[in-house]
Amino acid sequence: MPSQHRYSLLSIALMGVLISGCNESTSSDAGADYGNQDNTSSDFDQQALIENLVDGVITPTFEHFVSVSEQQITDINNYCTAASDYEQDTSDSSALTQASTNAKNSWSNTMSVWQQVEMMQLGPLLNDDGALRNKIYSWPVISRCGVDLDIVSFENNDINGVPYDIASRTPARKGLDAIEYLLFNQSFEHSCSGSVTPAGWDNRTDNNRRVARCEFANEVARDINYNAQQLLSQWSGPQGYGTTLKQAGETGSRFDTVHEAVNKLSDALFYIDSVTKDGKLATPLGLFANSCGTSVCAQDVESPLANHSIENITSNLEALDALYTGKEGLGFDDYLIDENDTATAQALGERITTALANSRSYQTSLAESLVADESKVLATHNDVKAVTDKLKNEFINTLALELPQTSAGDND
Repeated sequence: MPSQHRYSLLSIALMGVLISGCNESTSSDAGADYGNQDNTSSDFDQQALIENLVDGVITPTFEHFVSVSEQQITDINNYCTAASDYEQDTSDSSALTQASTNAKNSWSNTMSVWQQVEMMQLGPLLNDDGALRNKIYSWPVISRCGVDLDIVSFENNDINGVPYDIASRTPARKGLDAIEYLLFNQSFEHSCSGSVTPAGWDNRTDNNRRVARCEFANEVARDINYNAQQLLSQWSGPQGYGTTLKQAGETGSRFDTVHEAVNKLSDALFYIDSVTKDGKLATPLGLFANSCGTSVCAQDVESPLANHSIENITSNLEALDALYTGKEGLGFDDYLIDENDTATAQALGERITTALANSRSYQTSLAESLVADESKVLATHNDVKAVTDKLKNEFINTLALELPQTSAGDND
């Protein structure tokens, strides 16, 4: 499989269903009391749980993403100015180097916040098969050749005789994964093979290519910020999905009961299972089929050019912890305790803490660790699996919840 084309999200979800032999526990599809009128036995304030997760955890994360994506535009624009200046005068590269570092750091900050957003895939991030999510970040579907072709199309403001419009371009040609390629790829050669290549690219100097890449990265960054604002708009406000969740059980609500909205919020937790554990760890480990067959495959980590893969996993776990604990307010752990299952509440919290400590302990990139210390990455996978085992068993049973489709019936 060419490196520029990766598995679809559906493929990742199906791997855990279709491939056995991972020595992992079997889960239920739903808690024993799921669908019963009373659902759970306590008088826990599920409405307050929803309000805290929406207003205290998810909305601030979406707002933060808008903010860092705005800063990313500024830092990439400054890098473009420095690259253009250096193209004219190559006597001193210090300003270019600093601007490049700032732009890369800005991408890393934006990606880290986005990876928390990734754990909160609800409403607008799921609508239309994840169309809005994919415009911001299309991984694992990427096309580096497509990005190279669009650099020139954007520069010429022409797509087959039509003015270039990034909003109409396919997700694999833009988004945070495209900016990673544009900023971190150390080679200025294009990634296309065959007869379709970016026109004139081979005849340009590296300095000229750097400027062209940066200018397109700036356009991509603006598109990301626009879509970040769309996300926040569709989530917040009187008609937003966050408001819809908080109105669960009211007359005319799309959720007949408050517990249905709680179940919808709990679905987001299982990104850690189907994507983080399976797509970001098990696949490059070779526990599932990958680009190398079924062996360790460092090229299949999530952010290989920026060496940001383990940081992405850490951000996923940080967001999981925030959703589970509710940060300063009510969380799912409080719900478990109110249901007289303090043991699961504590055990799940401890397992999340252990997985976080593991992911934060890396001294080298995930790709490098796969090659030099496979056992460390396997331990990370096992620590995340320990979390998902609890989620797919005691957690859903005690709270009478149903697994999302991506994890239901999964022996992984």
